[in-house]
Amino acid sequence: MTDTLRYVPNASLDATYISPGSQPGNAPASVAVSPSAAAAAAARRSTVLPRVEWAGDKPNVVPFERERFEEMHRLGQGGMGEVVLLKDHDIERMVALKRLTDTNDVDRLLRFVEEIRTIGQLDHPNIVPVHDVGIDQQGRYYFVMKHLQGETLEAIIHKLRQGDRATHARFSFPVRVQLFIGVLNAVAYAHRKGFIHRDLKPANIMVGPYGEITVMDWGLARRVRTPAGEAGAASAGSAPSSLRDAASLQTQMGAVVGTPFYMSPEQARGQHDAVDERSDTYSLTVLFHELLSLNHYLEGRESLAEVLEAVQKTAPTIFTQNTSPHQPPVPSELLWFLHKGFSKEPGKRFQSADEMMLELQGVMDGRIHVQCQRTLMKRGLHEVLRSVDKHPVLLTALCTTAAAVVLASLAHLLMVFFG
Repeated sequence: MTDTLRYVPNASLDATYISPGSQPGNAPASVAVSPSAAAAAAARRSTVLPRVEWAGDKPNVVPFERERFEEMHRLGQGGMGEVVLLKDHDIERMVALKRLTDTNDVDRLLRFVEEIRTIGQLDHPNIVPVHDVGIDQQGRYYFVMKHLQGETLEAIIHKLRQGDRATHARFSFPVRVQLFIGVLNAVAYAHRKGFIHRDLKPANIMVGPYGEITVMDWGLARRVRTPAGEAGAASAGSAPSSLRDAASLQTQMGAVVGTPFYMSPEQARGQHDAVDERSDTYSLTVLFHELLSLNHYLEGRESLAEVLEAVQKTAPTIFTQNTSPHQPPVPSELLWFLHKGFSKEPGKRFQSADEMMLELQGVMDGRIHVQCQRTLMKRGLHEVLRSVDKHPVLLTALCTTAAAVVLASLAHLLMVFFG
């Protein structure tokens, strides 16, 4: 039976690229990185804050030591490790812990360390912060981060696709644009710091209960330049030939580059030297298109090879797409925005997340580029509405005059008709 790669809502379909030195048959380098027995014993984290007991109206500070983190349950499992929910008994809050499950592979360890240090350098409200790092009693490296409440953008799209009324009422087109601007805020900040994400997709975007946006999973992020503008090193690799290869290679650390359905054309070709901020803007466009239309532009492709080829050659039919029966058509000005973002040539698409954000904010303010009859009419209506605030007295006089002319014309017609 041939393995296939289907586009399935609420499923993370990842494939990896492996550098030539790490192809099957060439075992990846590995070293023993488990800490010593003494270090493992010291890895047990205890509470440090005392307990306060009251004797009448006098407080007594009593030293109180217990294991600081209590593991509640697993939140998720990935190729490199797992994420679990913990209760922090010192601070009395729930936190998330991500730990490396295989400490004997130096490649995995180095990538895990890079993920921690990358997130540590990205101090932004829309990026989950790292609270602490350590080694547990089993010698597994971990880092502690904020436990995010809410649901992923992938789950929200699935509910919208199913026609959930409450979800549609909450996430109108203007609200979806604001959510996407939150994603752009985080990615633009990372780009300014010299990092690209390389795995932007709805499953990696968390929407909180108050509409707050968090971009997660920076494990594939790579520095492409320093903030001063120096170019970073790039990795090279080749694509696995089937989904079976892709799935098995996820357990080996090579040049991991992203999720096929959300890759840019240059990612799909394995041109790692060409992958820069513009690759992220392509992935962002794919994500935004799915959020607006509730359809993925590659739906129906099944094999990995077919998906990678379609990413490079297939242009989505944005203006003739079948709209969801559960919502009105996507506004025309947003369709033109997607049209530019989907350009297969990096030089013709959005050059940065900042440019995308500026364009969308202009659309929200009514500064719509005239691209067709619909955008012409919308631009004109917005100009009229802005004139109401700029020249209220003049507009009132014009409206009064127009009303008087209409009434006079009606009176004249009535006189002629009734003689």
